[in-house]
Amino acid sequence: MRLTGAEIVVEYLIREGVPYLVGIPGHGNVPLFDALVERQGKIEAFPMMHEQCAVHLADAYHRVSGQPLAVSTSIGPGAVNTACGVAQAYVDSSAVLVLTGSVHTYMRGHSVLQEIDRTHWANFPRVLEPIVKQWWQPSRVDQLPFVLHRAFNLMLTGRRGPVLIDLPMDIQAESADVEIPDPARRRSLRGPAGHPQDIERAAELLAGAQRPVLLVGGGAVTSGAAEEVRKLAEHLGAAVITTWSGQGIFPEDHPLYAWHPGSIGSLCANRLCQSADLVLAVGTRFVDWTTASYTADIYRIPPTKLIHIDIEEREIGKNYPVEVGIRADAKVALGQLLAALEDRNEKPRDYRNSPYFAEIGRLRQEFFDSFRERRESDAVPVSISRALVEVRKVAPPDSIWVTGAGLSQSQVYQEIPFREPRTHITSGGFSTMGFTVPGAIGAQLAAPKRRVLGIAGDGDFLANMQELAVAVRKNLPIVYVIMNNCGWQSIRNLQAGEYGQKRVINTKFENTQGEHYTPNFAEVARAFGAKAWRTDQPNEVGPFVREALESGLPSVVEVLTSREYSMGGLSKYGWWDIPVPEYLKEARKEYEKVRATEKL
Repeated sequence: MRLTGAEIVVEYLIREGVPYLVGIPGHGNVPLFDALVERQGKIEAFPMMHEQCAVHLADAYHRVSGQPLAVSTSIGPGAVNTACGVAQAYVDSSAVLVLTGSVHTYMRGHSVLQEIDRTHWANFPRVLEPIVKQWWQPSRVDQLPFVLHRAFNLMLTGRRGPVLIDLPMDIQAESADVEIPDPARRRSLRGPAGHPQDIERAAELLAGAQRPVLLVGGGAVTSGAAEEVRKLAEHLGAAVITTWSGQGIFPEDHPLYAWHPGSIGSLCANRLCQSADLVLAVGTRFVDWTTASYTADIYRIPPTKLIHIDIEEREIGKNYPVEVGIRADAKVALGQLLAALEDRNEKPRDYRNSPYFAEIGRLRQEFFDSFRERRESDAVPVSISRALVEVRKVAPPDSIWVTGAGLSQSQVYQEIPFREPRTHITSGGFSTMGFTVPGAIGAQLAAPKRRVLGIAGDGDFLANMQELAVAVRKNLPIVYVIMNNCGWQSIRNLQAGEYGQKRVINTKFENTQGEHYTPNFAEVARAFGAKAWRTDQPNEVGPFVREALESGLPSVVEVLTSREYSMGGLSKYGWWDIPVPEYLKEARKEYEKVRATEKL
C-alpha cells in the first residue's frame, strides 16, 4: 500500500480506534491535517485554541475512557506550548500521543523558521524529553509503521504516559510502500502477575492483620481493579483510603471508606493509618501530599507493616520500607491475593460487628463534622463548601467532575463523594492551573451521555478560558461552576497560615486603589455564546446549576464566594513542608521542630 507519511499516521490512528486528532493546523503539520480530509467519518479533526489545552483535553479523555487521543501541533511555538499539558499527563500517568511538526529532514540545522538548532539541529524533542516515556524523530517515511506501533505499545503498557513523535514536514508529505501493523499483535494484552511466593507472604500478613488499611491510587483505576478492591476490603473488613488519582475506585459512600490521607486529606484516613498494623498500598507513589511530608502525622512504617503493589519497580520501597513488595498489575495482583486467601480457607470477616468497623464509622463522622460550619453556612458571599453541597444536590449521581489546581480542587477532593472510578478528573500530581476548562471538554467527548461539571476557581478559569469558545462551537453541554473569590485563595491561605496574616502578597486580585477586581464571568460567558448565571446567594446556586443542566447547552454558573479565612479555606489534618524563611524567627522555630520529624 503506497501512502504518504501523514496518511500512514492517520490510518494507524484509525486502526487503534482513535476518534479524534486534536490540535491546531500550522505550516508544520498541514500535510497531516490534509490526510484527514478523505477519512472524515473514521476520525475527526477536533479544534482547540491553545496547544497546552489540546493535551489537557486528550489527558482527560484518556482518564475517562482509557482510550488515548492524538494531539497535533505545528513546529516551534505550537510544539513548545504542549509542554505544560505533557508534564501534567506524565506525572499523572495518562496516555497521550503528541505529534509535533518538525524541520524538513534536508533542511535540518539551517535555522529554518521556528527551528531550535543552537546545540543540535531540530532539537525540539529535548524540550519534552524529561516528560515523555520516549520520543522518536523519524527520517524516512517507511519508518513510521514501526514508530507508531512502538509509541502505542509504550503509552498503553506499564505505567501509562505520553509519548512524542516529532514528524518532519517532508516525511508527512512523501510516500512509501508500507504495511500498516495490526495493533493487537504488537503489544501484551494483560499486565504482569505477582510472584507466587510474594503473593503467599502478603496473604499471610493480610490474614493476620487486625487493623488493615487499603491505600489505593491511580494504578488501580488504570488497571480496572474496582471489583477486586471492593472484594478484598469486604473480605478483610479493611478501611479503604484513596489518593487524588484513586478517587472512585471504591464507593465513597461505603461504610468502610475512610476518605483520603494527607495534609489536605481527612482526619479519619490519617488516624486510621497512624494506628494501622498493616497498610496494603496499590498503585500509588507515597507523594508528600498524601504522607504529610513523611512525618508521623499519617504513616508509622515501621512498626506498621507495608505491602506495596505497583507496576513500576522503582516505586516499591522508594519512600517507605516494605514487608512485601510486589511488582505487578494491580488488578492481577489483587485477584491473586483474593485467591490466596481462599486457598488458606480464610473466611470473610464479620466486620460489621467489630470494634474496628465502629471506629471507622466514628472517625468518618468526626471528619464530616469538622467542616459542618462551612458546609451549612448561610453567609453571603457563599462558602465554597456550601456551594458544593448545592451543586451536588442537583447533579446526576453519575456526573463527571473536573477540577484544576486551586481551592476548589482541594475542596471537591475533600468533600464530594464519588461512587465510580473515572468520575473525578483532576490535575492531581502536577497540579496544573488551567486544567478545568479543556479537561471538561475531553471528559464530555469521552462520555457524551453523562453530565460533566467543571468546578474551577477564578484563577484556574482565567488561565484557559479561551477554550469556552470550543465548548460553544461544538455545542457541548458542559456546566462550568466558577468559585470566584477574587484571587489565588489557596496560596493566600498558605501565606497567611504559614507566615502570618500580615504577610499575604500578590495573591489577591485588586486594582490600583486596593479594591477587589474580577471580570464578570457570566457576561464573558454570554459573549462567548454560552448560557450564564451569577450569584453570591447560597440558595441560588442549586437552582442555577439545575437550570444550566436542563438547558443542555454550554453553561457557566459564577458563584461569588467568601474571601474570609475562616469561610474561604479548607480543613488541614497534617503537615505540608513549606519552608519558612529564617528571619521569621518564631514561625521558623516551629517549622524546624516539625521538619525534624520527617523520615526521608
